[in-house]
Amino acid sequence: MGKIKIISPGFLTTVQDKGRYGYQQFGVPASGVMDNFAHRIANILVENHELEAVLEVTMLGPQIEFHSVEIISITGGDLSPRINGKEVSMCRSIKVNKGDVLSFAGMKSGCRSYIAFSGGIEVPVIMESKSTYMKGRFGGYEGRNLKVGDLLNIAQSETVFKERIVPDKYIPKYNNELDVRVVLGPQTEYFTDKGIETFLSNEYKVTNECDRMGFRLDGAEIEHVDGADIISDGIGFGAIQIPGHGKPIIMMADRQTTGGYTKIGNVISADLYKIAQAKPGDKIKFKGISVEEAQDILKEEEEKISSIKKECLSKEIISSKKYFLKINGKSYNVKVEEVK
Repeated sequence: MGKIKIISPGFLTTVQDKGRYGYQQFGVPASGVMDNFAHRIANILVENHELEAVLEVTMLGPQIEFHSVEIISITGGDLSPRINGKEVSMCRSIKVNKGDVLSFAGMKSGCRSYIAFSGGIEVPVIMESKSTYMKGRFGGYEGRNLKVGDLLNIAQSETVFKERIVPDKYIPKYNNELDVRVVLGPQTEYFTDKGIETFLSNEYKVTNECDRMGFRLDGAEIEHVDGADIISDGIGFGAIQIPGHGKPIIMMADRQTTGGYTKIGNVISADLYKIAQAKPGDKIKFKGISVEEAQDILKEEEEKISSIKKECLSKEIISSKKYFLKINGKSYNVKVEEVK
């Protein structure tokens, strides 16, 4: 069994997996990763089960010391990862040695990175999940975000290191202006036609009140027919509540299980990663689509992940060489890889 030590935890670093599904009827939030796509890709790169627990890193990355040789990958938002101070590429498998230190130099795009470890993170499984639910103080590592000096166990892996890379065409680009597709409902009758038109035709800005529970947006007020309150019902990942003030709230991974505000729509599963990688000030425009269209998009998304799995596992690098070049007075470090 391997170990990693947290030298610095960054802004918010937690253990998360697919989430704790099947317990919402008992009032237990699902939790889990915010960016499902980046999570699955990170695990594919280190040959884990796609839903194995990873570290979810938010905005300001941690410093992690390795007490054993490990195979890792880093996906999602680009927070400028470094090994021993040297920049490393994202979306590929990386071999690290005992004593190496992983750090992050700063946010370039997106805001959440995912670190997978071959073999997975060894924390207790609670209600079929390793995910951290911080408000409930259970799951993950002692039910909390990581702190200075924490030692996490990494399960022993029989995987032999082979450098695996996600082709560029599959890597998402995280923008500051997001086009997000939604399925309207389930309480559209609580909104006037003008209110629904306002929702779909205006741009909304992500406020500072955005976290793992939900994103509050600012923008044009959405008009109700007769108030915002309903008898509480279940809340899914991506549900868009419209309280009495008329401004949307997008419910995320640590959302409560039920709520009493009207919901005008739900972000489709394939677009949730865009919200997960959004930051305060980013702008969102919603587009309504049908349930059938959302299902087709989800199917395409699953086919894309299958293609990534097939292509990145087949593109094994069998040799690589580094060169130092000078062209027109400028210096370049060039790495040439032979791909099988």
